[in-house]
Amino acid sequence: MSITLTDQDKITLWTAAWGAVSLMSAAGAAGSAHRAGTEGSIALTSATGLVGHVLAKKPKGAKLNGKSVAELADTVLPALTAAMSLLKEQAPAEAGNFRSTVIIAIDAATRTHQGEPSPTMAEMARKITEALDAASATPGVATPDSGVAVPQATAGQDRPELQKIIQEMVDSGFVGVTLRVRDERGEWVGSAGVGEFGGTEEPPANGHFRIGSNTKTFTATVVLQLVAEGRLGLDDVVAGYLPEFGLDERITVRMLLQHTSGVFNFTGDYYPEFVPGIVYQGKEWVEGRFRTYRPEELVRLALSKPAKFEPGTDWSYANTNYVLARLLVEKVTGRSLGEEMQRLILGPLALSGTVVPDTSTDVPTPHAHAYYRYEEDGQEKVVDVTRQNPSWISTGGDMISTTADLATFISALVGGRLLPAELLAEMCTPESKAGYGLGVFVQDVPGGGKVITHNGGITGHAGLMYSTPDGSKTLTASLNYVDDADLSMSGPFQEATQRLVGEVFGGGQAGLADAAEPAQ
Repeated sequence: MSITLTDQDKITLWTAAWGAVSLMSAAGAAGSAHRAGTEGSIALTSATGLVGHVLAKKPKGAKLNGKSVAELADTVLPALTAAMSLLKEQAPAEAGNFRSTVIIAIDAATRTHQGEPSPTMAEMARKITEALDAASATPGVATPDSGVAVPQATAGQDRPELQKIIQEMVDSGFVGVTLRVRDERGEWVGSAGVGEFGGTEEPPANGHFRIGSNTKTFTATVVLQLVAEGRLGLDDVVAGYLPEFGLDERITVRMLLQHTSGVFNFTGDYYPEFVPGIVYQGKEWVEGRFRTYRPEELVRLALSKPAKFEPGTDWSYANTNYVLARLLVEKVTGRSLGEEMQRLILGPLALSGTVVPDTSTDVPTPHAHAYYRYEEDGQEKVVDVTRQNPSWISTGGDMISTTADLATFISALVGGRLLPAELLAEMCTPESKAGYGLGVFVQDVPGGGKVITHNGGITGHAGLMYSTPDGSKTLTASLNYVDDADLSMSGPFQEATQRLVGEVFGGGQAGLADAAEPAQ
């Protein structure tokens, strides 16, 4: 959809976005205001599309300097609502882009603080988010001091059918759910349940969470980007790069990304009888959840077990493949996977809410809490496991993100912004057994069509990530729940995923036959 902005419209957009950063800077603690402003400004200058074009140059007549915090808020908060409303009216996709840009900027400003942000910054972030979301709640209202009247919000932004599904997910046993949908109707974000046991607040709409096996899609993208740079080839033999492991010399880079190498899954595998791997369940895991594993250790454990099949002859999901992919990236580039991901994905897309944690134990604020249930001396115990050392899963599922970042990432990926067309086609060409491409599942949806997807779950946190093949419609979600050794929530997880996909991509019909597999 084309859009023509008046000079006043441009002033409103610029004032709203840059004013939000100014408010966060003003709310910063002594000594941190400049850094907060700098980090937020960097995020705004990384914006893309029409929004990026408008924010790149200050329009004539826009003023922010010399105002008190109260005066600034009186101008900026209404401008945020006005900006969202005018974009929803004329270009819904750009409304989502604008909201994500501002959220990323205030999140970047907030994250300059060690530990919890100050109450003043947290409150300002809340007010900014409320102002962004007020466009749907208060259509047609003139905004004081902004100089712009808010137009009627895009019809249909109230999505009761989606809110009903996520509430039913909570009723089925999830602690909390946040859902984000971007489509031809704009962006819809809804939450249900609570972010923390004993609390009353819903999970934060911009909350961070452990994304589990969605990490595989990010990792595969980095590998394919290195292929595009000529650093390695999809059909190169992995042992040539990682000779220290004594890998089968028939295993190629492609086989790692597609789970056709036959290597043992270090979190446990079936032959068909179950053979355990590292400890990641029960009381033993809970008590040792801050232990550090190195990726080489996980690979050597896996290679101490027999191969499941001859390389390239079958398909079996194995986290080991993606830990090997991490080590491959680091060997080829001489840099950590996190550094390469920042260079190739997180920086270019301004995904400031996405983290490659390695051994770091914390989830950035705001976040919902993850829980784990186990038995001790015949008694059931539930513990908060939000903080843990994710090196036990490594690149099989260690990353942290937000629903907004996941939506931006998957849309950019399938839309061709990260990979050349021929490599994107390779990525989205599935093998025949499970429909797995190179780091993504390719699945049919009811009524025709396909989605590109990967989901993930990791001890009390889970993430959903779906997109149409052209990136024009996305569904992302975060879930927090009580995990256990019996994977009690796997049934409700599969059922809820099918319902959501059917509603968003299949016109309300029943969802996929099989939802994508979680990290473990």
